[in-house]
Amino acid sequence: MWKKNKTLVILLAIAVLIKVFSLFPDAVERYYTHGLYSFTSAAQRILFGWIPFSIGDIFYALVILFLLYKVYDLIRRLRKKQANRQYWLSGGRLFLLIFLWVYISFNILWGLNYNRHGIAYDLGLAETRYTKEDLLTVMNTIVERLHTLDSTGRVNRESMHKKRTLFNGAVDAYDSLTSHQKGIQYSFQSVKPSLYSYLGNYLGYSGYYNPFSGEAQVNTTMPVFVQPFTTCHEIGHQLGYAKENEANFAGYLASKSSADPTFRYSVYFDLYSYSWYYLYRQDSVLAKQYTTTLPAGVKKDYVELREFLKRHRNPVEAVIDKLYGQYLKANQQPSGKLSYNEVIAWLIAYYKKYGREAI
Repeated sequence: MWKKNKTLVILLAIAVLIKVFSLFPDAVERYYTHGLYSFTSAAQRILFGWIPFSIGDIFYALVILFLLYKVYDLIRRLRKKQANRQYWLSGGRLFLLIFLWVYISFNILWGLNYNRHGIAYDLGLAETRYTKEDLLTVMNTIVERLHTLDSTGRVNRESMHKKRTLFNGAVDAYDSLTSHQKGIQYSFQSVKPSLYSYLGNYLGYSGYYNPFSGEAQVNTTMPVFVQPFTTCHEIGHQLGYAKENEANFAGYLASKSSADPTFRYSVYFDLYSYSWYYLYRQDSVLAKQYTTTLPAGVKKDYVELREFLKRHRNPVEAVIDKLYGQYLKANQQPSGKLSYNEVIAWLIAYYKKYGREAI
């Protein structure tokens, strides 16, 4: 009995140890994020970064094929009445083994970053309750940036259709950030277009990070003006900022540090949407007034983005949206998909520490 279940017991013990370890953010920050993860993530990027296509996407495809085969086999056995007690016991054991392997691999390769102190700890930011006046100060600054970038932010826009230009630009943005912001450094590039970009339009994702391969994937069929910030966001995940608001903030710091106004336009375009959401909840009339103050080009881009999303809206996307929201809640993000918007809290904390001009 012990011989047969030895692997299962060992994996279960490791999973329990990982869960206990995750309860201590100081230890996670010191020994995992700035310890083990800094080496394993760099190794993943070195191993797979040079390959022009996504190894992680191929891995996902193989997993889906395996699951489809198992479903087919189950249906076949049920029809032939071959699903006996031994079959269910073996199947349950296999499921538990796979679940434990995935849980352990996910956490060791990346997932424990959900339990670290995070970007506020790295940058010395104090997140406190903010007032409507704080929000308006930040929004006014974002609107000013959009007015300034409305023309210059379009000069290099077409070049972003070239994926290598887009990805190299994001790496350059992080290099620029590193020169004046300690603690955030990106090495060994591994950013790739998703093999499932068109599918992503219908499932509702603009990018994702694959913890099993260390690759950052970008949906390169989205409107080009959102892709620079998305790329910087996904690199933020590679750097160990697992929570969406923190990856957003890392992406913001990099994008605004870029010498390319296309990247700066992209991040302020996104930040306006996030901040507008919070203002609308407090004062819908004032929020609508803000929209009228945007440059014509920015308004046109928002219309294009809305039309793009509307064209691809479907019932499956709504289901995926809810499932992803539950995944985020299960990983230390109680707001679910609204976690993305919470970058505004960090932006306000940043403004309070460094002043309005730093935004």
